[in-house]
Amino acid sequence: MTMNEDYQDIREGVRALCAQFPDEYHRKVDEKRAYPEDFVEALTREGWMAALIPEEYGGSGLGLTEASVIMEEINRSGGNSGACHGQMYNMNTLVRHGSDEQRNRILPKLASGELRLQSMGVTEPTTGTDTTQLRTTAVKKGDRYVINGQKVWISRVQHSDLMILLARTTPLSEVKKKSEGLSIFLVDIKEAMKSGMTVKPIPNMVNHETNELFFDNLEIPEENLIGQEGKGFKYILTGLNAERVLIAAECIGDGYWFTERVSKYVSEREVFGRPIGQNQGVQFPIAEAYIEVEAANLMRFDACRRYDSGLDCGAQANMAKYLAAKASWEAANACIQFHGGFGFANEYDVERKFRETRLYQVAPISTNLILSYVAEHVLQMPRSF
Repeated sequence: MTMNEDYQDIREGVRALCAQFPDEYHRKVDEKRAYPEDFVEALTREGWMAALIPEEYGGSGLGLTEASVIMEEINRSGGNSGACHGQMYNMNTLVRHGSDEQRNRILPKLASGELRLQSMGVTEPTTGTDTTQLRTTAVKKGDRYVINGQKVWISRVQHSDLMILLARTTPLSEVKKKSEGLSIFLVDIKEAMKSGMTVKPIPNMVNHETNELFFDNLEIPEENLIGQEGKGFKYILTGLNAERVLIAAECIGDGYWFTERVSKYVSEREVFGRPIGQNQGVQFPIAEAYIEVEAANLMRFDACRRYDSGLDCGAQANMAKYLAAKASWEAANACIQFHGGFGFANEYDVERKFRETRLYQVAPISTNLILSYVAEHVLQMPRSF
């Protein structure tokens, strides 16, 4: 049995739903720079967005492995999980570190679709991926925290009810380790936009809604603190590792979409009296991309296994994301190259998927930072920054 024959019940279920939203649907959403509201609602209605929520709260109680298969199949079917994957990886931060009261209050509503938790506020314009240096502060005043600062590249704010926010509660100068003194909060987005949070959309290369956020004395109730004050960096890694694994799965889905689409096209497209797919100069780049997708798939499942077993998976999550993003990009290049001019035509959907998968060389963590992580934490080389 190959990896792609595992979890067949999940694969068939997601494929059946995605078949109701063919290429034309996603193409029109992309052209309008719109949000695929109907698609996300259908995923929620059929329970796929509640995969990681424990059964006692109305979810399926599945692991990251199964969640990654859901994301993979969405992208493999021609969709873009970027519209909804935030709820998957944000969910684990709440499930693993939220209080009983928070889980009882929020998880059932997320499972039913009454609430959405699609957004995570971590990145800042001046610090980027250097998370421990972030400047957004949360100062305790009575029974509330007062938030001031700025975030950037914060996605799906307009289509989410709740956001997970990372802020510094203890000044950097007062902590022994720079990873200490950070805390996680749940933010009610609609209420926040009325009382101190400003949202500024950032038009970008793909149809991926993302924003810059400004906080001006935004007050958050103390019961919205997740876990223990000052331990937020450790907690957020739960979500970040899950995010990288899920992104890897999405890239793998893209990689299969590109290789399947281009293999069919070059087998049918005839030039000079023969299919162009008969030429090794065409075959080899496609075959190489497919091999790399398969290899990335192995690392994805290893990272999932470790995550679901409660083992450290930082290295595996990073390597899976690196390999999968690289493989999908190579597959995308082969697909657009061998479609020729048709690869640039909207009606073939190659250019849309080409733009979407390119993002993952840069975000949610760049390839260079992954290489730095592996060099330092796996190969024990001196820290480079």
